[in-house]
Amino acid sequence: MIHEKAEVHTKEIGKNTFVWQHAVILAGAIIGDNCNINCHTFIENDVVLGNNVTVKSGVYLWDGLVIEDNVFIGPNVTFTNDKYPKSKSYPQEFQKTVIREFASIGAGAIILGGLEIGKNSLVGAGSLVTKNVPPFATVIGNPAKIVGFINKNGSKMKKIENYFLSDSDEKFFFI
Repeated sequence: MIHEKAEVHTKEIGKNTFVWQHAVILAGAIIGDNCNINCHTFIENDVVLGNNVTVKSGVYLWDGLVIEDNVFIGPNVTFTNDKYPKSKSYPQEFQKTVIREFASIGAGAIILGGLEIGKNSLVGAGSLVTKNVPPFATVIGNPAKIVGFINKNGSKMKKIENYFLSDSDEKFFFI
């Protein structure tokens, strides 16, 4: 379903995807099945969204961004893609950022370009992410730091001495 007040130029939109009013999606973007693109969003040409992705209101997805399946992007999350931005001066190539499957990014978080947000990780609301986030890690703050790890179901892993233990007995260490 594409709302009549959305501006969608791509033909690469999967089945059962909803695009709400005042969303703008450029021609080169690729959007998977069963996504929910909320109102007041913008998606550039060199952006790929997997299946079952939610993009909340006020999010702009810039060139070089890949979002894998089952990712949640909270409202007003900010992505960057140019390490040294200048007006009317563009890099030959924008930084590549990858958000791995089942990651969740809380409202108002800022994700710098060229990073990888790991599978099943959680970025807390308002966090400034300046380096890669490992799989299953929970990061918060400015700059974002690891404060724990989560299981596949979203529950917190148990902290045992210097590591965290998953519900499948896998050990995760702070980096």
